[in-house]
Amino acid sequence: MKNSFQAKMFETLQGFLVPIVLLALWQWLSTQAIVNPQILPAPTAVLAKWWEYLKPQELFDPAQSSYLAWLFSGELIRDAYASLYRVVVGFLVGAVLALPLGLMMGANDRIYKLFNPLIQVFRPIPPIAFIPLSILWFGLGNPPAIFLIVIGAFFPILMNTIAGVRHVDGIYIRAARSLGASQTTMFLRVMLPAATPYILTGARIGVGTAFIVVIVAEMIAVNNGLGYRILEAREFFWSDKIIAGMFSIGLLGLAIDTGMNRLNNYLLKWHRGIESN
Repeated sequence: MKNSFQAKMFETLQGFLVPIVLLALWQWLSTQAIVNPQILPAPTAVLAKWWEYLKPQELFDPAQSSYLAWLFSGELIRDAYASLYRVVVGFLVGAVLALPLGLMMGANDRIYKLFNPLIQVFRPIPPIAFIPLSILWFGLGNPPAIFLIVIGAFFPILMNTIAGVRHVDGIYIRAARSLGASQTTMFLRVMLPAATPYILTGARIGVGTAFIVVIVAEMIAVNNGLGYRILEAREFFWSDKIIAGMFSIGLLGLAIDTGMNRLNNYLLKWHRGIESN
């Protein structure tokens, strides 16, 4: 037990080694004026701006709001919440549309041949290309941003779901047939569980794509969110705030990806190669 804990600690420290070295090098380049601080501010300046971006802008007034509401009233918290809301809604809508279609296309050759040409035409088109149409169709605000996120999350989930169902080991299918399983039982008890690792991988990729798309969408169609704030900082040449916003996106994305990874490991305890703790 002790050795296992020490191994995990050592692995964690190894993961921090390269970022620490890069931060030290970055700080040295900025303080020695080798790089223009206006173009690439020092990490300490970025951290100061990040804290300014995070903290509440007004003094706490019990008559106006609760302490918790005041604590989460900082600009960064509000922008992060707006971005996260769009990601979650867009991802869920994309998943709800992609999963049934992917399962049907994977399980039925006729449906696959019917929809696959259309899917292959639209799949290479980046969601960013839909920005003009999304604004024409939905105007400004959350709807066009969510629409773009739906497109970004839809295709990774769809393609992984199709691949998962179509690549079920033939041994399982033959065994189920020899035991007299019906098509419904075979789909629910054999094909769907065997495809679950692919589906969860697609969901993880879809969340990452949704995060990429939301930042671009917020630079175009809305007036809040992390992407909007980065664009605003660019207009005023606030390099420290741009980098602070970028790191905020990275940390939020890391938290979501870590959560997705833990969920995958929990749901796939039965799958070979994944050991339960």
